[in-house]
Amino acid sequence: MQFSGRRKKLIGNFQNDLYDQCLQFYGQPPLENISLTEFETFAVERLKLLKTVENVGVSCVKNSEQYTKKLDAEISSLNFPHRVELGDQKVQGGISEYEKRRKDHISHFILRLAYCQTEDLRRWFIQQEMDLFRYRFNCLHSKHKTDFLHKNNLKYETVSAEEKKNLKDKLIASSYGLSGTKVEEHDVYKVPFQDALDLVRTRKVYLLAGNAYIPHHEIVTIVLNDFRTRLSKALAMTARSLPAVQSDERLQPLLSHLSHAYVGQDYSIQKNIGKISLEQIDALSGKSFPLCMRHLHKALRENHHLRHGGRMQYGLFLKGIGLTLEQALQFWRSEFVKGKVDADKFDKAYAYSVRHMFGKEGKRTDYTPYSCMKVILSNPPSQGDYHGCPFRHSDPELLKQKLQNYKVSPSGINQILELVKGMHYQLACQKYFELTHNVEDAGFSLNHPNQYFTESQKFLSGGRDIKKEVDMSQRSQENPASVTHPSQANSKQAHEEMGDLDSFFQDE
Repeated sequence: MQFSGRRKKLIGNFQNDLYDQCLQFYGQPPLENISLTEFETFAVERLKLLKTVENVGVSCVKNSEQYTKKLDAEISSLNFPHRVELGDQKVQGGISEYEKRRKDHISHFILRLAYCQTEDLRRWFIQQEMDLFRYRFNCLHSKHKTDFLHKNNLKYETVSAEEKKNLKDKLIASSYGLSGTKVEEHDVYKVPFQDALDLVRTRKVYLLAGNAYIPHHEIVTIVLNDFRTRLSKALAMTARSLPAVQSDERLQPLLSHLSHAYVGQDYSIQKNIGKISLEQIDALSGKSFPLCMRHLHKALRENHHLRHGGRMQYGLFLKGIGLTLEQALQFWRSEFVKGKVDADKFDKAYAYSVRHMFGKEGKRTDYTPYSCMKVILSNPPSQGDYHGCPFRHSDPELLKQKLQNYKVSPSGINQILELVKGMHYQLACQKYFELTHNVEDAGFSLNHPNQYFTESQKFLSGGRDIKKEVDMSQRSQENPASVTHPSQANSKQAHEEMGDLDSFFQDE
């Protein structure tokens, strides 16, 4: 008992020291025990944070006033550390700054486990964590920046007052935003030029005898390089240790799905189901469908058939926007009988799968419409398929032709193709929304085809959501485990159920 009490005291002292600043290098892993519920909650909330950082970074110029304001609002709403001293214990909602920093620390290490598995995942994770670190470091006061450097043993050589005086004019001339007063009041650091290549490349520093003279406000670039190096090495070490972690049956399903989990609204439950009529679908496809669903609808009307991948993606989307089971059966039957499928074959081969999708057959599961991440990352289309994400799976030239056919302006097409080139597929779709709805800023981060439809209907109806209402609960589309009940059994069941649904769509 004495040993246990002593251990708790040591851990408490360690954490108090670790969380005395809102910024850290994540050099020390967390030592405490946490529940599986807290493990998953922290992971999902960290993922939301990093996806927000990514979206804001692409939609705004990094480090601009607009960029900072957007991140200010988002980080504050997600209850992560933000511009507050540890002594300011209570904030709105009763969450202490200490708890925010604890969540920040633990959640970072959880996502390391999920994002160390492939080179692409590591690259994405490092980039978002670097952008978050840069934002936080720039928010620190000058004194706190210096304290952070000292605490993390970042002992960059400080230029003496005499040397600053001798080089004052050259430092001002070669460093952007540096005035005589700033040279006198703030530290200037001298580092080997190879450690400041980004600043040398952009001609923001003074070079002399193999050294770069770094103004205090530019030191973040050097610190970021150090942070990137440490995080990259840490992810490599985590990857080597991953098999031992994955052997834990409670964690393996969650870690496997986190890298492409959907963390937005749940579109499987509609309170106003049946508000869409079949006669509206053609018009809605041109006004309020995202490009992936518009593409599927057009292919269905032209070919009177979709292969199983397209039927699943489009069928669940239509269910999500409000089609009833009876409407769905009528919709698919009327279209298929125009092709090579007669009514009798449809009833035998396809009607059961539609009822199953609505939870009326088999395990009677209420299947969820696919999120953007699921569309992008799973089941890529092959020859003769029309499902998938056009921004991810289409040839750029074919995508350009499609956008031209839909009257997107040449400049708008170029903006979309640039986002596609940078592999920002959801942001490309969001830009498509802005261009087709003639708005400069959509005002939301797009994560789901049904979200696109909902936001479009709100916009076209003057802000009134007249088509559907959705349950606002937050949960993962991939549902590796429920946020409130993170059991392996739930995760396994969800996987088996979707696999079971796949089996009913195999007939071509």
